[in-house]
Amino acid sequence: MLLALTVVTGLVDAVSYLALGHVFVANMTGNVVFLGFALAGAAGFSVTASLAALGAFLAGAVAGGRLSERLPGHRGRLLVVSAVVQAALLAVATVVAALAGHTAEPVRYTLTGLLGLAMGLQNAVVRSLKVPDLTTTVLTMTLTGLAADRAGLRRFASAGWMFGGAVLGAVLVLNADVPAALALALALLAAVAALTRRASAGDPAPAWTGPDGAP
Repeated sequence: MLLALTVVTGLVDAVSYLALGHVFVANMTGNVVFLGFALAGAAGFSVTASLAALGAFLAGAVAGGRLSERLPGHRGRLLVVSAVVQAALLAVATVVAALAGHTAEPVRYTLTGLLGLAMGLQNAVVRSLKVPDLTTTVLTMTLTGLAADRAGLRRFASAGWMFGGAVLGAVLVLNADVPAALALALALLAAVAALTRRASAGDPAPAWTGPDGAP
């Protein structure tokens, strides 16, 4: 399920960078760097767009932290609820992009805000789940560990699935349209919610759903 969320990251970052004004909604390291470029006067980068993405991501992370505090004892339920909330945000973004496009500045900021909220929420919840080597949004330390330790199937899979999501997102944005890429991300989130709910059902709940369950 977390690998599927990693694909979502690649999809939405492809949308945000290629269609919403050279910003990331999941990769905040990139946004901080882009903010520096914009302040230095580099063409193609926007201070307000970078700040909007950063602000939305942080707000989503706050919401994800609160959600993790409210559902501390069942990792499956936490992932289901967060995926449903993300799917709702992606659904709104898909409708907005389909009805209003993505080129007008107010629409771009609306889409950036919705996607940033979704990815901030995802990042906070995944952090709370504490599955090693599957952060779903950050690859720098994952790739460092892969190279330094010369091992780690999860690390390799995480990089590969994000790469795949980025390729899919770019292909859809460049050859189809933004709503198509967002709709694919929405479908993946819905699948994560449904499959996680099924996998975590039962009384007693599976061991992995507990706060100290095996990742």
